[in-house]
Amino acid sequence: MARRLLPHPILTAMLTVVWVLLVNDYSPGVFAFGLILGLIIPLITAPFWQDRPRVRQPLRIVEYGLVVLYDIVVANIEVALLILFKRNRDLRPCFISIPLELTAPEAITVLAGTITMTPGTVSADISADGHALLVHCLHAPDGEAVANQIKQRYEGRLKEIFE
Repeated sequence: MARRLLPHPILTAMLTVVWVLLVNDYSPGVFAFGLILGLIIPLITAPFWQDRPRVRQPLRIVEYGLVVLYDIVVANIEVALLILFKRNRDLRPCFISIPLELTAPEAITVLAGTITMTPGTVSADISADGHALLVHCLHAPDGEAVANQIKQRYEGRLKEIFE
């Protein structure tokens, strides 16, 4: 019964939080309306979620979010320093192919989105078999180190969350 009334609890929580952040008002009325949206939208869209991803450790999502936020702040500073103090000819842009251990499409999508949200990197393509991600880096003298950092900081955590 609870599963029928609340088909996707994580989506409900995320929609509520996103609504409150978008309105930028933390009053009880805004929170209540966000909660109503968070309850109604998953109910309406539940028939389209037949192959809903399984989240193995939902609390790890918070840890992952904090790591990503930290990395975004650090990357913003690094990119600003590159732009301000590094000559164009000294930059070492490159494409890096990152082999993936992730198999869940949702986890691969979150990884690609995380890489794109981090300044200085962008996900460019995924291999046809889904086993490698092509990433462009603004400045990466050691592409292998960047690939290892992405695998350690993001892929391992996503594997714990989704697989």
